[in-house]
Amino acid sequence: MASCCETEAAAVTTEAYLAGAAVREARELVAELCRHFYAPGWVTGTGGSITVKVNDPAVPLADRLIVMSPSGNHRSVTFRKERMVAADMYVFSADGKVLSEPAAKPWPNKPPKCTDCAPLFMKAYQMRGAGAVIHSHGIETCIASMLDPGAKEFRMTHMEMLKAIKGHGYRDELVIPIIENTPYEYELTDSLSEAIAAYPKATAVLVRNHGIFVWGDSWISAKTQAESYHYLLDAAIKLYQLGIDWTTPEHGPVNRAKRSRSILNPGIPNECHAAEPLKCVVLDIEGTTTPISFVTDVMFPYARDNVRKHLTSTFYSEETKEDIKLLRVQIEDDLRNGIPGAVPVPPDEAGKEEVINSLVANVESMIEADWKVTSLKQLQGHIWRTGFEREEIHGVIFEDVPEALKNWNSRNIKVYIYSSGSREAQRLLFGNTEHGDLRPFLCGYFDTTIGNKKETRSYFEIAQTLRVDSPSQILFITDVFQEAIAAKNAGFEVVISIRPGNAPVPENHGFRTIKSLSEVCER
Repeated sequence: MASCCETEAAAVTTEAYLAGAAVREARELVAELCRHFYAPGWVTGTGGSITVKVNDPAVPLADRLIVMSPSGNHRSVTFRKERMVAADMYVFSADGKVLSEPAAKPWPNKPPKCTDCAPLFMKAYQMRGAGAVIHSHGIETCIASMLDPGAKEFRMTHMEMLKAIKGHGYRDELVIPIIENTPYEYELTDSLSEAIAAYPKATAVLVRNHGIFVWGDSWISAKTQAESYHYLLDAAIKLYQLGIDWTTPEHGPVNRAKRSRSILNPGIPNECHAAEPLKCVVLDIEGTTTPISFVTDVMFPYARDNVRKHLTSTFYSEETKEDIKLLRVQIEDDLRNGIPGAVPVPPDEAGKEEVINSLVANVESMIEADWKVTSLKQLQGHIWRTGFEREEIHGVIFEDVPEALKNWNSRNIKVYIYSSGSREAQRLLFGNTEHGDLRPFLCGYFDTTIGNKKETRSYFEIAQTLRVDSPSQILFITDVFQEAIAAKNAGFEVVISIRPGNAPVPENHGFRTIKSLSEVCER
C-alpha cells in the first residue's frame, strides 16, 4: 500500500496537475522575474537563471514541484531572458527529475536546453529548504569577488541594507562564502554544497569571476535579498574605489594601519624587533577575554536550563526550524558514529512534545560533553540572546580588556574574535558587558564555520580573509596550547594567556605568556 507521501508525490506529477493553475502561475512568475532582472543586467547575454517552487499549500514544501528558467547558453539563443514566456520553462520534481520541458521553436532558434545550474539549484532546495533560488551574473557580483583574489569570504558591516538579509541587523557582520569558478557551471556543485554546509546562516554564495547564488524561503524573500546583496556588493566596489574600508564599523581608509609598532611589543619601535608590523589582533574568548568560570558556571547552565522553554516557545519560528534541522543532521551523524548520549529524534509527525523531548536530551548531552559543533553553538546563541534581552545574564570580561581594545583601536589595529561559540553569541557577549557595549572596537567575528580552532587550515582561512600581506602581521592570543600550535603553524604571531582557572600549558612550550592584555603593549 502506498504511503501518504508517495501518494502526494504521484499526485503532483500528473498531466492534470502540471497543466493546473499552481504550476501555470509559477511558470508565469519565473518569466516575469527573468524580464524584471534583465533590466539591471543580472540575466543579460547568456548569464543567470531563476527558479521557484510551485506555491501549493496542500503539498509540503519539500515535495513541491520546481519551475526553472532554461539555459541562455549561446548554443540555445532561443531563450533570451527579456523575451521569456511561461511556456519556456522547465518543470522538475522535488528530487530533480524533469517532468516538463519547453517545445522547440523554429529557425533561427536553437533547441531548448536545461540550465547547467540545475544541480546547484537543487542543492539549495535540498540543503536549505529554499522556496526560490536566483542566480545572477550582475557585474557587481563578479567584481566584488575579485577585489581580493585570495579571499574565501566577502565581509561587510555597519550598512543599513544589511537589515534586508535574513538574520542580520545594522551592526552585524555579513559573511558571504566565495568559491572558485570552473569552466562548466555543473562542476561547481560540490564546492557550492560544501559552502552551504560550512555557512549554515548564509543565504548566498559568491562564485569568483562569475556571479552569485541567492536563496530564500519564498520568491519574495529571494528577490528582496538578491536586490540587497547587489546593492551591498556595489557599495563595496564604490567604497574600494574611494579607498574606504567596508569591513570595519568605522569605515575608515583602507590600509591605514600605522606600521610603526612591532607585533610582540607594539609599544616598542620597530628597530628593536625584526617582526612584521601588527595589522590585526585575533582574540580567543574563554580564558583570554572572559573567565572560563563565566562560560562554564553561567552561560552553559543557562542554555541547558532554558533549552526546553526556548524550543517550546519558538518551535514554529523559521529560526528554530533551521536550528532543529541542523541538530537533526548532527544527531544523525552522532548516532552513526556511536557517540554516547545521542538519541534518535522522531519525525515531526510524532508531535511537538516528542520531538522536543529528544532534542533536549541530545542538547544536554552535547553541553555536558562540551561539543564544539555549529548546530549546538547556534542554538545556544539564540537561547543566550533571550537571556541578554531579558537582562538575566550580562557579559563578563576581564578588567584589562576594554582598555586594550581602545588602545588597539586608537592605533588603527583591527581586532577580531575567534571562538567556538557562534558569531551571534560573541556579539551578544561583547555588546552586553559590565563595561558597556564593546562591539564598536571589534571589526569582526569568526566561529567554527571557518574551521576547528585546533586545525592549522582554520588560521590560513582567517589570514586570507583579513587580507594581510603576511600571516605574521596577525597576533593571536589564546589560552589553549593546541590552538597556539595551529596558529603558529599558519604563520601567526602567538601569545598564550595565563588567567585564573585556565588549564596549565606544557613546560618549555616556547610561547610568550601574558597575564593581562595590557602586557602586549609593554616590554
